[in-house]
Amino acid sequence: MTSHNPAAARGKGPLLTFICVGIFMVYLDSTIVNVALPAVQRDLSTDITQLQWVIDAYALAVACLLLTAGTLGDILGRKRIFLGGLVGFLAASVLCAAASSYEFLLVARVLQGAAGSIMIPVSLALISGTYPEPAARARAIGVWAGVGGLALAAGPVLGGLLVDSLGWQSIFWVNVPVGLVALAALVRMLPESRSPVGRRADVVGQLLFIAAMAGLVYGLIEASAEGWGAPVILGSFAAAAVALTAFVLWELRQDDPMLPMGLFRSPVLVVAGAVNFLGLFGLYGSIFLLTFYLQQINGLSTIETGVRFLALNLAIMLFSYVASVLAARYGPKIPILIGSAASAVGLFQFSRLEPGGGYDSYWWAMALLGAGVSLVGAPATVALLSSVRPEQAGTASGVSNTFRQVGSVFGVALTGTLLVQHLGDAVPGALSSIDMTAARRDRAVEALSSGDLGAIGDLPARLQGPVMDAVAPVFTDGLRIGFAAAAVGTIVGGLFALVVLPGRGKRPTTTPASPAPASRVTTG
Repeated sequence: MTSHNPAAARGKGPLLTFICVGIFMVYLDSTIVNVALPAVQRDLSTDITQLQWVIDAYALAVACLLLTAGTLGDILGRKRIFLGGLVGFLAASVLCAAASSYEFLLVARVLQGAAGSIMIPVSLALISGTYPEPAARARAIGVWAGVGGLALAAGPVLGGLLVDSLGWQSIFWVNVPVGLVALAALVRMLPESRSPVGRRADVVGQLLFIAAMAGLVYGLIEASAEGWGAPVILGSFAAAAVALTAFVLWELRQDDPMLPMGLFRSPVLVVAGAVNFLGLFGLYGSIFLLTFYLQQINGLSTIETGVRFLALNLAIMLFSYVASVLAARYGPKIPILIGSAASAVGLFQFSRLEPGGGYDSYWWAMALLGAGVSLVGAPATVALLSSVRPEQAGTASGVSNTFRQVGSVFGVALTGTLLVQHLGDAVPGALSSIDMTAARRDRAVEALSSGDLGAIGDLPARLQGPVMDAVAPVFTDGLRIGFAAAAVGTIVGGLFALVVLPGRGKRPTTTPASPAPASRVTTG
């Protein structure tokens, strides 16, 4: 029964606040780490391929486990699962901060992402249960979404402040006091709830999905070091294909599947998901590459880098609101087309960057990318949800989030690999004319080909300037390749949207009812 008691409504406010605090940390840690990567590289002696894993280990864990996490909340209790995820996230943050090696940090990031993946869908189920009245629920979910957007935007600036003043470990330590306060409050305030319909976790489907995604990402990231034709890379892609095929076949046979395959009969859902995928591909790939451009090529500090990302982040915040207004007035197709074009222009401008380029050469490209991603994201989700029946909305929302998370994983994986592959091809020639001993040149080529520009500081002073002058254009050329690939992907997504998505006033045909229980609505 819905309560309209003002006192009861006020009591829900603190509960929503502390739930959103937990979600803020999860989204914050998807962007705050990027600006710390050069500091991590110096401290833990990592190359770019390993730094790709530091980012993607977290995002991959979130992407792979999102669809199952809501089901666990339905079965075991949403309060128990959310608080368990929060405790796990805080413990993993401590492990990240304490990491003294790349391997230790990588494992901690996987654990952190796994815990975060639990919190995202279960938090939405908790909010839905706390606000049963539709209008109040919509406002609460709007707050939840706004907090997530704020966290993504705040990550680079907050990360810059923390890294410059306290070191890269502080970006993980900051979670602990904030999270403990939220935990203490939620233990007392949060009521327990479960799905009224019996649920079953799709363990086999989950394991097959993890194997497929891990195989694909491993092949994409490690191809730069092993070569695209190496047996281990081809084997990785083959294993991923087998696991993905087995996953689809398994899901088709399940009464309560992790991912109902019937949803993909809707071309609108497929295209909307692809547009979300490609939008996040370009965004996260760009953040990854721009961090190295700003800090290692242009020599900016971490905080200076974070401040320059404000053009991107403020545009994301502003146009997230504009996108919802445009989608409501004109339908999702028009803002998606405008957003795809804006993103493509911004990414193509990044592909024209030069070493030492001033802020005036790229701030507006950042703003275009931020506006474009926002104009694509919310309308694509609206189109996706409009293509399914109401009882499938929760599952479809989970599918949308998974597309977005997988896009962010693949964006970092592919753009970073293209950069490292270019460095391996071009660095030896760039250093060939510099006067140094053969042994020193070989060591420099090995380090710089892996993207470790910090190795230039280990050279004699007389060599540092010439080596940087020789390598900076090569490094920037590698960045351009990644930006261009992301721009092409964005254009492809826009073309698909142009052809498939219905125009204003036309409603897409919904998919047939899924045998999945209606309780999935709460798990998206």
